[in-house]
Amino acid sequence: MPIRPPILRSGDTIGIVTLGSPLDPSIINARIQTLEAMGFKVVIGKYVYNWNGFLAATDQERAADLMSMFLNKEVRLILPSRGGVGVAGILPYLNYSEIARNPKWISGYSDITVLLNVLYNYTDLITLHSLLLIDFRASTPDYNFNQFFAMTSVYTARRIIENPPGRPLISLVRGNVTGILVGGNLTSLVGILGTRYDIDMRGKILFLEETHEPINTVYRYLLHLKLAGKLDACAGIIMGQCTSCPAAYNVDYENLIRTFLVPLGKPLMTNLATGHGEYKAALPIGATVNLNTINNTLTVVEPVISL
Repeated sequence: MPIRPPILRSGDTIGIVTLGSPLDPSIINARIQTLEAMGFKVVIGKYVYNWNGFLAATDQERAADLMSMFLNKEVRLILPSRGGVGVAGILPYLNYSEIARNPKWISGYSDITVLLNVLYNYTDLITLHSLLLIDFRASTPDYNFNQFFAMTSVYTARRIIENPPGRPLISLVRGNVTGILVGGNLTSLVGILGTRYDIDMRGKILFLEETHEPINTVYRYLLHLKLAGKLDACAGIIMGQCTSCPAAYNVDYENLIRTFLVPLGKPLMTNLATGHGEYKAALPIGATVNLNTINNTLTVVEPVISL
């Protein structure tokens, strides 16, 4: 049974951590001011502002910050400042039993993808592929905030995941499958293949998105998943956007999907707006979803929060 995080309400406390690459302190402070203006209290991790080369702090220090937020009874949501690189480095230093005993929302995308999926795998905790601290700014589309708060703050038995107006979901292989949602950033998931933190995709609905990679590199990563048996094992596939991904050898992202993924014969939906793109649908990792590519719908079929 999945562990559902408690509902997030106005006035609750949000814990800020930096789990991968560092972020300019002025940006962190500006985003915290946005959260406070929304009515939230904020607790800042010990190493949030640190710089240690391309990492914010050591693996042990970043893991300690995350654990401190899970153990803080006041914190209801953990919000990483950004992704970047290196999030997988904290995984050996987390106490998964303590995390399971202290469930709360944790949200993010990019390299945070690794953590979201591993927390589900090791603790059954539902996590959220959605906003990072860096996204809490005036220019963020209302759609993104509406998605985020609808998932974390509104209890409902079923929820249809919809793109913003004018950006339709596209179904390329017909089918109707139900399973647990896993996935996120393609590069990040490939980076933990073959490790003890590898993601179990058997019977799952697999979601993938990418950014700033040429299409021949995206092909390489998809091929890696296929050779590892992941694409054969999953029940269905949802492809998000590939933002700023240049074509290679006259092959673009859409062409790659049609020539590489369609022949697999799995129910396949594309064009989901989330991750690195401007618009970010909120996806509950570890929740049961129905992927219906006959009716072109993606539905969360169970509550994802506890009251």
